[in-house]
Amino acid sequence: MSSSSLPGISTHTAQDGKGILITQSAMEQLARLCKEKGSAQLLRVGVRSGGCSGMSYTMDFVELDSIKNEDEIYQYQTLDGTEFKVICDPKSLLYIYGMQLDFSNELIGGGFNFTNPNATQTCGCGSSFAV
Repeated sequence: MSSSSLPGISTHTAQDGKGILITQSAMEQLARLCKEKGSAQLLRVGVRSGGCSGMSYTMDFVELDSIKNEDEIYQYQTLDGTEFKVICDPKSLLYIYGMQLDFSNELIGGGFNFTNPNATQTCGCGSSFAV
């Protein structure tokens, strides 16, 4: 399912219309990484205490058996039909609900970038925030 949170930027939500907004470039990068990791891996996204602004984003591949009953599971599908799942614990979801995940190939400032509408303060590194 597609939606757009910023003019001119195409984003994707999970198939149920919820979850994290993911831009097309991030979808392509995540699909590539998921293919490399194999079908037994899921992408876990969350937050933890720490970082320049008080909280920082976490993003890592985990095994299927690490899913907890309370985790939210979101299924995404790229334009070419590649599917992958993103999981998030309910506590983290309170802080990142509606967040947009983007990916840039730039030499400086490239990589995954988070845009969080819940953040009241962010730092220059782009991976730390406060609410």
